[in-house]
Amino acid sequence: MTPEANPKTKSTLDDIGREIGHAARKLEEEGEKMIAYLNREVVPAIRTNSSKALRVASDKLAKLAEYMERNTKPK
Repeated sequence: MTPEANPKTKSTLDDIGREIGHAARKLEEEGEKMIAYLNREVVPAIRTNSSKALRVASDKLAKLAEYMERNTKPK
């Protein structure tokens, strides 16, 4: 009897197929949750922190420009 014709093997393969299908659905659901979390929590935090960093950098550059203007001697 070939393994494909064996009812026990077919049943086991069917079980494995169902488990793989279940695992694939679960992975898809968890992936969607992860994407939602990233969009809801991580992206806004990055944008906020990036904005703050740009403001600090802008302030520092303005101060550097003022310093350079004050301390540059015409030749």
